[in-house]
Amino acid sequence: MQRSIAIARAVLCTTALLYELILGLTAQAQAAPADEATRKAELMAAWQAASQAGTDGPSDIALIDQGTLKLPADYFYIPKSEGLRVLRALGNVVNDASFVGLVVGKRQDDDWMVVIKHIKEGYIKDDDAKNWNADELLNNLRAGAEEANKDRVARGFPEMVVIGWIEPPAYDSTTHRLVWSLLAKDKNQPDDAPKNVNYNTFALGRDGYFSLNLLSGSERVKGDKAVAHELLSDLSYNSGKRYEDFSASTDRIAEYGLLALVGGVAAKKLGLLALAGAFILKFAKLIIFGALGVGAAVTNFFRRKPRNDKAGGAA
Repeated sequence: MQRSIAIARAVLCTTALLYELILGLTAQAQAAPADEATRKAELMAAWQAASQAGTDGPSDIALIDQGTLKLPADYFYIPKSEGLRVLRALGNVVNDASFVGLVVGKRQDDDWMVVIKHIKEGYIKDDDAKNWNADELLNNLRAGAEEANKDRVARGFPEMVVIGWIEPPAYDSTTHRLVWSLLAKDKNQPDDAPKNVNYNTFALGRDGYFSLNLLSGSERVKGDKAVAHELLSDLSYNSGKRYEDFSASTDRIAEYGLLALVGGVAAKKLGLLALAGAFILKFAKLIIFGALGVGAAVTNFFRRKPRNDKAGGAA
């Protein structure tokens, strides 16, 4: 009974999320510069600022007051201010409070981005991970998407179809890491058409959780997901901030459990959408910039010689 209630709550949160993002992204589109030259200039300026402010791997990156990311070689970390500018230049609505930074790859074939956020909403109980059923959860998420489609049609947006798991929810109770990814499309979109993908990873801590969201494409995610797993394993909490440092007598407990991080509360709080390809967080370093004729310049920003300083980037 408790599991059914938790799943129902997650579906309701997902439906509310769809409403929020439809409104938010529509407002963002209306506010975007109409002039292509202006857009191109801002995109280029955002990447240039990111290049100058960021840190090459290998480096230890301080993630606010919570932890450290051991950034691997050939990866590049972009701190909060410049990272926000990049995401907004790509047309995203971003929650300033939870956003920490971005990671991009510098190798020739790297067409991915990882968005790092920290959600400080208390200790997440993970008891429900023992009982959840991926098939049951998928069916409920599909039902939530169908319910949200009523509003999408009323607002002039295409209906959405949840295809299935790219990666079914997997939780490691020893490391307190959660991984999942869902594939969705517009109802009229061909099944074999490339689709944007959010590959979601989470690291639970005493005060809340880190989200490391890999932004890739359906045709590349099979290989790119190794990046998400590598970065997740390279993240560690500071002493006193670890999941096992939780004190029941003093610490805040989140209003939702681990199940809600799969398609529900987590997505709503992060301002990301894992269920609808049409409203997925935009990511493409090269695809989007290539369409504007500036792909090579953007690529070169992140394939330069490493900086002399090795200090960790502030988040």
